Amino acid sequence: MGLVTPNPGTIFWMLIIFGIVLFILRKFAWKPILNALKDREESIAKALNSADEAKKEVAGLKAENEKIIAEAKQEKNEILKEAREIKDKIIAEAKEKAAQEAAKSIELAKQQIEAEKTAAVNELKNQVAELSVLIAEKVIKKELSNKSEQEKIVDGLIDEIKLN
Repeated sequence: MGLVTPNPGTIFWMLIIFGIVLFILRKFAWKPILNALKDREESIAKALNSADEAKKEVAGLKAENEKIIAEAKQEKNEILKEAREIKDKIIAEAKEKAAQEAAKSIELAKQQIEAEKTAAVNELKNQVAELSVLIAEKVIKKELSNKSEQEKIVDGLIDEIKLN
């Protein structure tokens, strides 16, 4: 039973040794341990604050990126709209120019046709006049025996033809 019940001398020395160990631990180990724990606590708090700040900064950057993306989309839409307007303008100008060229070509063709028609009519008149003169000459030769009278009639007919 001696093992279960402690001896008062042993308890006394145990208390003294515990007090010395406690004093030594308090003097040399407690402050560094508490300082290390305090430093650790401060570094964790700083890390949490930095994480919160980084989180806020990321949220701000995300909002700024979304704003930039929205602006870029709007600018893209404006550029596409301008490109469509320019395309439509170029097409309209090309159509108008083609219509003008077609009208010029048609007018030129009409003028050429009119000129050729006038030339053909004039040619036809000349041929009719020549044929008429030949026929008249043959008829007059038979009817007129005098050459001077024949020339007078031919000159009169020629003058008459030139007036028409």
